[in-house]
Amino acid sequence: MTTGNSPLEDTESAVLVSVAELQRQLEESLKQLSPERLKVVADFAAYLASAESEAATQELLAIPGLLERVKQNQTTSKAQYTSWRTLRADV
Repeated sequence: MTTGNSPLEDTESAVLVSVAELQRQLEESLKQLSPERLKVVADFAAYLASAESEAATQELLAIPGLLERVKQNQTTSKAQYTSWRTLRADV
């Protein structure tokens, strides 16, 4: 009997289950920690989130010309924009 799921869908589903299980395990562990240890965990989690964010920023900055295009778009006059409502009246 086949479920019709592609290998990618199966992998994504397994990852979601794994993440949910890890989160559950983490919640259980956190309940057992002293306030001092909770502070350490919170600080470490903040550090990891910051490191992940920094890695994503560096990945974006590595795209040739991206920063220049963003800066150019920020300086584009609003008068040059067209409302999406006038472009797509059926939306």
